[in-house]
Amino acid sequence: MDFSLFYFANHDGGALEADKYALMLDSARWADRNGFARLWVPERHFHSFGGLSPNPSVLAAAFATTTERIGICSGSVVLPLHDPIRVAEEWAVVDNLSRGRVGLGLACGWVPNDFVISDLQAQFGSRKRIFEEKIALLRKLWRGEPQRVTNPQGEEITIQTVPRPLQQDVPLWITAAANPETFRQAGAMGANLLTHLLGQTLKGLAEKIAVYRQAWSEAGHSGSGTMTLMLHTLVGDDDEEVHTLAREPMKRYLAGSLNLASAHLASVPFIKNASEIDLDALTNEQVDQTLEASFEKYFHMGSLMGSYEKCLDTIDELEGIGVDEVACLIDFGVKEEIVRASLERLNVVRVLSNPTRLDDSAPAPQPLDRARDDEHAQPH
Repeated sequence: MDFSLFYFANHDGGALEADKYALMLDSARWADRNGFARLWVPERHFHSFGGLSPNPSVLAAAFATTTERIGICSGSVVLPLHDPIRVAEEWAVVDNLSRGRVGLGLACGWVPNDFVISDLQAQFGSRKRIFEEKIALLRKLWRGEPQRVTNPQGEEITIQTVPRPLQQDVPLWITAAANPETFRQAGAMGANLLTHLLGQTLKGLAEKIAVYRQAWSEAGHSGSGTMTLMLHTLVGDDDEEVHTLAREPMKRYLAGSLNLASAHLASVPFIKNASEIDLDALTNEQVDQTLEASFEKYFHMGSLMGSYEKCLDTIDELEGIGVDEVACLIDFGVKEEIVRASLERLNVVRVLSNPTRLDDSAPAPQPLDRARDDEHAQPH
């Protein structure tokens, strides 16, 4: 099982907060030193939920110059919002800065307000078709295949994006919610898959992984693809202690996402019978009960939160259904000093989950120390 770090903070602080990105940068360097597989950064617009990353390539460039080994991935670029030419150009820069460590998670998008930054507002309902078309073009651009385009003077010209990336083909992940068709689509196109447990159970996920792997095999791709699962993560010595530490921060975090969804419930892929829900009719007590139930579900059935034993049991279960990588979402509102301590324990879980990887070449565990990280803040 590979272990990665996933960032998706609900940033509701003021503009003058100087250390917005300290935990990201410190933990990224720590994960690099300790043998984690990847760093994942999202694309979010116009909302505090995930709002520290409106363009994942910018943070990815920062990671690229301050780390040496770890993969650097978008989680995810909302491709229908963008011209694939710009995506290929930006991430080719990051691929060069990182010496070939880029991966691209790509998403179709579901929040209508996000589409004000694109020229597809009238085609929001067609975004899935457009998504697949843009993926095909992005792959061609990345490989350096010339493309015919028309300039504002009506002239047809041939373009190739520069700089050229170091990787001949960029590793792709398709982001899926709970729709089995997206799993099938990713498998058929030979892309890896990034998913979560919002609105789905492990049993349901296992069935969709089977759909993904079958589509992969039927399309004739070699290997079996990488199945990455994002999980909210907080590791401690005792289940009850972690439950207490995570409960209120996680409820506040979930409230942020509920606020995001409230205006667009009919288009939210992970809320059952979304169009029938009237949030304005809910009392504060009902909202709190909903958040409380959601937290309990996450803690017990949909996260990497708890003691070493609980987390190791979860990893065993995930391996059993075909998950290859756990992307550990660490910045969901728990106090920073608690998250930093949890990361050291997460590394214990990672090591114990991969005993066959323990050899003389494996990096010795390194502490997450702010002073030490500041010494490593310059590009290598």
